[in-house]
Amino acid sequence: MAENKAKEKFLANPIEKHDTAAWRGHIESVKPQSNVPIPSEESVHNAKEWVDTNSLS
Repeated sequence: MAENKAKEKFLANPIEKHDTAAWRGHIESVKPQSNVPIPSEESVHNAKEWVDTNSLS
């Protein structure tokens, strides 16, 4: 695919940055089969607080 180098270069850049996302917290454990991260209770509390503070209603 030498003819689509510009497209390949564009697709290599991430669209969104999740560094400061509310859901990105301390991972307490990971489910063995699904590999789903389970956040700590503190992370869940902080995420809820962030949502409650920044809600539009």
